[in-house]
Amino acid sequence: MPNLVTQALVRSLLIYRIVILLALTAFSSCSSDYRSMDEDARISVVTTTTMITDMVKQIAGDKVQLTGLMGPGVDPHLYEPIPSDGIALSEADLIFYNGLFLEGQMTSDLKTQEGIDFGSTVSENQLKGQKSHPDPHIWGNAEIWEGCVPLVVKELSDADPQNSSYYRERGDHLIEVLRDLHQWSRSRVESLPEESRILITSHDAFEYFGEAYGFKVVALQGISTVTEAGIAERVNLVDFIKENQIKSIFVESSVSPEAIKSIAEDSGAKVGGELFSDAMGEPGDIEKSNDEEYDLGTYQGMLKHNINTIVEALK
Repeated sequence: MPNLVTQALVRSLLIYRIVILLALTAFSSCSSDYRSMDEDARISVVTTTTMITDMVKQIAGDKVQLTGLMGPGVDPHLYEPIPSDGIALSEADLIFYNGLFLEGQMTSDLKTQEGIDFGSTVSENQLKGQKSHPDPHIWGNAEIWEGCVPLVVKELSDADPQNSSYYRERGDHLIEVLRDLHQWSRSRVESLPEESRILITSHDAFEYFGEAYGFKVVALQGISTVTEAGIAERVNLVDFIKENQIKSIFVESSVSPEAIKSIAEDSGAKVGGELFSDAMGEPGDIEKSNDEEYDLGTYQGMLKHNINTIVEALK
């Protein structure tokens, strides 16, 4: 009899332990599900270029699930989408892209997915290039770039009303930051003699920048990097550099440097440094200049790097 009692007790104990284990497992699973649901409650936002990703990040913080399709050093003119891009776009609540044909072959997909293009904020008076093929490099002018902030704030607020005040507050702060950055850039360039303000780069990505900060811009390639410059363009640029006694010309982080290096050799000019044109630097890559530190993976750091690099090289 004791054996039977013992066996019954053992069975009961085992059953009890199994029930407790199952309950704990179920609770753990539910907790995990609740955490996942809480995380998934954040809206999903997809961006194309690093500049747009940075703006959305500065406004949205951790309130959204943010996916940037293009990384540092990536040329958006030539970018070829990968399968995961299509998945991200199809699952996104919001899609922000530059527009003005910057994203090349992705443009039609972005429009089909009802993406929101930054180019729509630029007035015809501000827009450069031809009407049929406008210049997409609007981030070169911090004042124009500032004009994109209200668009991001509005779209985020409409999609996620419970965090709208958060987005507005951070958007207002970013506008102040960009205004200060614009004024700083203009002031920094004033230290450079006007006759030295000729900026020569790989491709024509700095027209907005040049107009905003007082540079004459000359480029080897056009506003897109799809086609390479021919022999005639190279010869003409070498002659221009010699005639104007230009000390330095510049390579770009998202464009092969070989053509500009060849131009520098033939003209006697130096390569004055690498500029960020169509993509920013690596987030967390800190640069120090004139007792100031800035992150090259932010829009502010990108513009300050470009201004400081150009001014120092052309002095």
